[in-house]
Amino acid sequence: MSIGVLLVDDETLIRVGLRAIVDAEPDMRVVGEAVDGAEVLPLVTQLRPDVVLMDVRMPTVDGITATQHLLNRLTEPPKILVVTTFENDDYVYGALRAGASGFLLKRARPAEIVHAIRVVACGDSLLYPVAIRNLVALHGAPNNDRASHALQHAQLTEREMEVLRLMARGMSNAEIAKELYVSLQTVKTHVGNLLNKLQVRDRTQAVILAYESGFVSPR
Repeated sequence: MSIGVLLVDDETLIRVGLRAIVDAEPDMRVVGEAVDGAEVLPLVTQLRPDVVLMDVRMPTVDGITATQHLLNRLTEPPKILVVTTFENDDYVYGALRAGASGFLLKRARPAEIVHAIRVVACGDSLLYPVAIRNLVALHGAPNNDRASHALQHAQLTEREMEVLRLMARGMSNAEIAKELYVSLQTVKTHVGNLLNKLQVRDRTQAVILAYESGFVSPR
């Protein structure tokens, strides 16, 4: 089954390049394009992509706002991969906090782009964990009250907290299973449970919450 991708960028050259890269892969295809965040919600509703490649800086509706619209108004939103020129951009961290599953640099090599799409589509590992940790260290508020309250209210079990620590280190489900000497299905169950308890949509938001609450340190 191919991964459907929606391209959202106000630069024609960027969209043309991304389309060529994505459509060259046997397991993914571009299902549509948008030039502004205002077009994203109706296009996603119509085309049902699995992953949205979302530029963070657009003239009318930026990527953060478009991400919020998708997550607030759709019961089953696609995975969102924000595309940026600078990895330490405030917009990138804002988009991740809003619910994006990861980010991608516009200068990334084709192999990195298709790898990123596959990672966020499957959701079993964290995309660029070191980069996300650096973003939290730069822009995140340690011991954030909202994050701290969410973690305390979640009442995670000891094993779920252990899994969250390993997720924050960037481990995939398979790596966590090996580390804890448990089955892959057991890890998937723990991850699903802690995401539900933390009320976050994927492991990226869980890890950001873990950092911002002070549960783990980005340093």
